[in-house]
Amino acid sequence: MAVNLPTPLTPLAVMRDAPVIPVIVLHEVAHAVPLARALVAGGIRMLEVTLRTPQALACIEAIAREVPEAVAGAGTLRSAADARAARDAGALFGVSPGYTSALGQACRDLGLPLLPGVATGSEIMAAMEDGLSELKFFPALQAGGSAMLKAWHGPFGDIRFCPTGGIGPANAAEFLALPNVACVGGSWLTPADAVAAGDWGRIEQLAREAGQLRRAA
Repeated sequence: MAVNLPTPLTPLAVMRDAPVIPVIVLHEVAHAVPLARALVAGGIRMLEVTLRTPQALACIEAIAREVPEAVAGAGTLRSAADARAARDAGALFGVSPGYTSALGQACRDLGLPLLPGVATGSEIMAAMEDGLSELKFFPALQAGGSAMLKAWHGPFGDIRFCPTGGIGPANAAEFLALPNVACVGGSWLTPADAVAAGDWGRIEQLAREAGQLRRAA
């Protein structure tokens, strides 16, 4: 059964669907479908497949085609060409490590909801000028962690963040307790050794545990 999504899909809807967006790196297309099915079975359906490997676009295409319960997204978008390739592969949302107006315009033209990466107040303001209010805080720990998000809540109280980078089960709750955090991004749901071994039961359990995390925003 195909997933029931808000129309149009918005960045906020992507962020609010579950407490965690898995950050996925895939080296084999054969792993894409069973991995996606395991995450969906565990209650996580917004899946960020990063464009960090030559197989990434084919993995997104396979998930979009064969796992209709999942929402395939593309991470590591760095250019308008990346956004077009991701959308053509079937991605329904995009995530980027930084932000440029050209990337933002490309995603608007494509109808691709974007969670752009920011690490400074100036980058937040640049994204805001282009109408974006749901942002990825990246790399979260290296850029100031939860203390930075607390400081930003004053001047940027209308912005919602998805901190990513150094987030795991030990500190996810700390970030999710903040009023300006809608979700977190993390790679711990899809450990490389579990993917390589095809241990989909372990990944389903990690997704189920992540879905039980509580959040304030």
